[in-house]
Amino acid sequence: MTGTYQSVSVVGLGKLGLSLAGCLAERGFDTLGIDIEERVVNLVNQGRAPWFEPGLDDLLARNAGKRLRATTEHARAIEETDVTIVLVATPSNLDGTFSNRFIEAALRSLAEAFGRSGKPYHSFVISSTVMPGSTGESFIPIIEAHSGRKLHQHFSVCYDPDFVALGNTIKGFLEPDLVLIGQTDPDAGARMKELHHRLCKNAPAISCMSIVNAELGKVCLNAYITTKISFANSIANLCEHIPGADVDSITRAIGADRRISPHYFQGGLSYGGTCFPRDTQAYTALARQYGVQAELMNATVKVNSLQDEHLADIVLRELAGVSNKTVAMLGLAFTSGTPVITESAAIKLIRALLDQDLRILAFDPLATDNARAHFGSALEYVDSPAHGLMESGLAVLTLRNSAIKDAVETFCPKSTLTVIDAWRILDPTRLHQRIRYVGIGQNTESRPAKACPTSSRS
Repeated sequence: MTGTYQSVSVVGLGKLGLSLAGCLAERGFDTLGIDIEERVVNLVNQGRAPWFEPGLDDLLARNAGKRLRATTEHARAIEETDVTIVLVATPSNLDGTFSNRFIEAALRSLAEAFGRSGKPYHSFVISSTVMPGSTGESFIPIIEAHSGRKLHQHFSVCYDPDFVALGNTIKGFLEPDLVLIGQTDPDAGARMKELHHRLCKNAPAISCMSIVNAELGKVCLNAYITTKISFANSIANLCEHIPGADVDSITRAIGADRRISPHYFQGGLSYGGTCFPRDTQAYTALARQYGVQAELMNATVKVNSLQDEHLADIVLRELAGVSNKTVAMLGLAFTSGTPVITESAAIKLIRALLDQDLRILAFDPLATDNARAHFGSALEYVDSPAHGLMESGLAVLTLRNSAIKDAVETFCPKSTLTVIDAWRILDPTRLHQRIRYVGIGQNTESRPAKACPTSSRS
């Protein structure tokens, strides 16, 4: 079947799927979102996002009821659209592999509707992260079995994984660096390539390949990034022991080499979130399955775990030298621009500090509710960075956040305050003289400090 897609359905209106659906509508596609949660569907049809993601509310407000509609009925995807993109969760199994149960359930419903319809042809696209081999061994047979139709004759399948990050999903879909398209036939790949040309504001590198290569490429890319992050962290840890050393000077300089690049090459905290930790585990699980060594990836996972221990050691070491043992945690999410705390370095640090029976004041511009649901009353939650700074003897900055930066740089403590800056976002020369600055990945000489302006806070 030839021609370009005009109408698209997206199954799975989660944090990624809803952003994709909104972007497709924004770029002129007639878009139908499908989700099993009626609450999500109702909110989308009202033009409201069920959760926070930068820019998502505006995207839905502009397109809901126009080019974007939502439903709980899978059959409408077959009846009303040319192509269906499945982007649902693939949770990790105990052995580190990804579970396909949600994809398979969605495909069964779609295939049954396809079989009942008089539609001669439909295109299916899988975008969730899966173990290599899943499409050929599971997804295509499910569609054939439940629809009574045959691949190539009545439908096509592509594997088109996303490469977006929470907190930046909209830009990730509209301006990706690369697109991988696994195809069952060249025509199916060409149609998806044309969809991306229309969806993207930029001109990403688009590679069409076999489905299994696209499945493997998705896992390999994230595995490589985690290795790069861990290497930057190892540089940071080395710098802390060499007088005058500063990880940023090194990574900025050598990151200019095209063989390295500066992206995701900044020493500091361990990697976290919903993708990186589980994708590295999936890579090692895949290697075990085929009897291939994965020592580099095993080392990456180990280094990442050691980085959490390293941060806790720094905080406890610095606490030993302060009289006020209250800790202000400024940042709870795993990265900026999202409320998600999954595998967050800050959350893992908090657990270690709670084991020491320490009082912790927690602040995050977006993630406080998720932290409260996780820790309950074990933490004290403050409504501003300044509030946390006023009552603590030590503060830990774990987010790249301008509001937190400004709050610390303008704060005038009444007694000595130690600040541990995980990403070195602060300008030490702007800090009050009673603030002792500790930059992760640095072993630098003392810096000039400003005096506090004459005020009631001095």
